Amino acid sequence: MEILTNAAVYTPLEVIRPGTVCLEGERIVRVLPGVTKKGEDLKGRIVAPGFVDLHIHGYRGHDTNTGTAETLLSLARELPRFGVTAFIPTTVTAPHEELLQISRAVAGAMKIQREGPQGARILGLELEGPYINREKKGAQNPEFIREPSWDEFLEYWRASHGHIRTITVAPEVPGALEFIERAVALGVRVSLGHTNASYEEARAAIAAGASRATHLFNAMPPLHHRHPGAVAACLESRSVYLELIADLVHVSAPMLCLVWRLAGPERVALITDAIPAAGLPDGDYSLGGLRVRVRDGVPRLEDGALAGSSLTMDQAVRNAISLGVPLQEALMMASYTPARACGEADIGLLRPGNKADLIVLNPESLAVERVYLGGRRLL
Repeated sequence: MEILTNAAVYTPLEVIRPGTVCLEGERIVRVLPGVTKKGEDLKGRIVAPGFVDLHIHGYRGHDTNTGTAETLLSLARELPRFGVTAFIPTTVTAPHEELLQISRAVAGAMKIQREGPQGARILGLELEGPYINREKKGAQNPEFIREPSWDEFLEYWRASHGHIRTITVAPEVPGALEFIERAVALGVRVSLGHTNASYEEARAAIAAGASRATHLFNAMPPLHHRHPGAVAACLESRSVYLELIADLVHVSAPMLCLVWRLAGPERVALITDAIPAAGLPDGDYSLGGLRVRVRDGVPRLEDGALAGSSLTMDQAVRNAISLGVPLQEALMMASYTPARACGEADIGLLRPGNKADLIVLNPESLAVERVYLGGRRLL
C-alpha cells in the first residue's frame, strides 16, 4: 500500500486539509482527514484527480488523424507531464477511409493499453465532424464535410470495436435529429458544434439526446439578444456539458467567467483543443490538409481563423485561476466534470474504489510534480 499524507487533498468535490490518500494496486482504498504516522509526508502539496482532456487533436507532431495506434500511444505518453491521466483523441473532418483507419487505430491502441500502462488512458475516439455545417467549418476541411449517414457511422463504430465515445454534429443539417437519436441509443455522446443552428434547432437536438457543446462559442453564431442560437440553448440546459478552451484566446476572460458563473463547475469542462503543432516552435504546419501558421503560440489558418490551440491542461487550470476561479472549482472543471461528461464514473474523483489516477501539484506554482496512473507512478 502507498500512503500519501499531510497533503491538501482536493477530491475535488471536497477539500481535506491536511488529508491522506491510500493506494493499493490500481485503486484508491482510503481518503481520510489528518496526518498518518505511516506514509510519505507531502508537506502540504496538493493531491487531486488526474486531468481529463475531452478534446485534443495532437501534441508535438503526434497527429490523431495519422491513423496509427503508435501515434495515439505516443501522444498518450506525452500528456502525463501536464497532469493528464485520461483523454479522448479527436479527429478533424476527413475522407471516409481516413476516419475508418483512425477508428481501427483507436481500437488497437486501447487494446495495447489494456495489456500494460502506456501513458494516459485513451477513453475512446471523438469524431469532430464530418456531419457539420460548412458555414461554421472553422478549421475543418470543407471538402470532406457531408450530411449524416448512419450506415457510414456504423462502419466507424464497428472499426473502433465500439470505442467511439463522442461525435460532434450540427443539428440543423438534414437528417441530424434522427442521427442524434440513434447515436445516443447506441451509447455515443453527441456534442453540438460547428453549427449555425437556431435556438429552437439546438433545443430539439438536446431533447433528442445531445449532451455536450463542442468548444462553446467557437464555430457557433455569437450570443445575440434577439437570436439566442445554440449558445443560449446549451447554456440554459442543465443536461448539457460545456467545453471551454481556456487559452484566453478562443474565449475572452469575461465570457469564460460568465459561463463559469452561469453554469457552474459541474457543467463546464476545460479542454485544450490542442493540435499537432502544440509544443513546437512557431512556424507553418498543417491540420486536416489545411495550412496552419503558428505565431506567438496561436495557430491560425491562412484566412486568420483560429485552428485549435497550443494549450495544455495544467495551463488551462492556471489560466482559470488567474481569472478568479477558485482552485477547487478549476480542478473540478479539469477532472471531475470532463470525466462525467464522457460517462466515466471511476476517474476524476478521489474516493475509495475509484481508479488511482491522481496528480501531485506544487501549492504555489501549481506545477505538476507527480502523476499516478492506476496506482503506478508515471512522473
